[in-house]
Amino acid sequence: MALNPDFDLFKLGDEHDELRAAIRALAEKEIAPHAKDVDENSRFPQEALDALNRSGFNAIHVPEQFEGQGADSVATCIVIEEVARVCGSSSLIPAVNKLGTMGLILRGSDELKAKVLPDIVNGAMASYALSEREAGSDAASMRTRAKADGDDWILNGSKCWITNGGKSTWYTVMAVTDPDKGANGISSFMVHKDDEGFVVGPKEKKLGIKGSPTAELYFENCRIP
Repeated sequence: MALNPDFDLFKLGDEHDELRAAIRALAEKEIAPHAKDVDENSRFPQEALDALNRSGFNAIHVPEQFEGQGADSVATCIVIEEVARVCGSSSLIPAVNKLGTMGLILRGSDELKAKVLPDIVNGAMASYALSEREAGSDAASMRTRAKADGDDWILNGSKCWITNGGKSTWYTVMAVTDPDKGANGISSFMVHKDDEGFVVGPKEKKLGIKGSPTAELYFENCRIP
């Protein structure tokens, strides 16, 4: 700031600098050596997932009350940046783990958080399922529907271009629950990979970031508790 030349508005704190040093060392030692093979063979970077899980860098954004580290957004970005520095495909593990759980963290019930978030901390992955081929960037035009059935919900429809599709255990899925409300009639559901009626389609062929699978998801009378 102009009135205080000793104050650097954009300088990170010591804890963030220490975090960057730690994740950079891990990325260079355990992720970088596999990056070329991951890209050339379009294979999932399992070595990166294992290293991130062992070190606790896979989902540091999860609140402490749900077994996470409760790291802030800057810390999470640092982890993503440092992994991306050596392997773009691997960086989508921590990045999409956050994207796929932020709706739950912000608006989900404590009961659902307690079921999903510790699972992510312990090594499962999450994905975010919004896009559809017919709707594109016009998310309010989505066709996936969810209807109440007793204590459950029944999902029907599909989602496309889903990062880490087929590798994730949990999926945040957007579906229309009240068509009369337009965009305000869309709700989110946490779908487990083993839920009845949920199917993962084939992987897309991509020009880059080929180690992170991108797949289509299908919901055929998919029953969600």
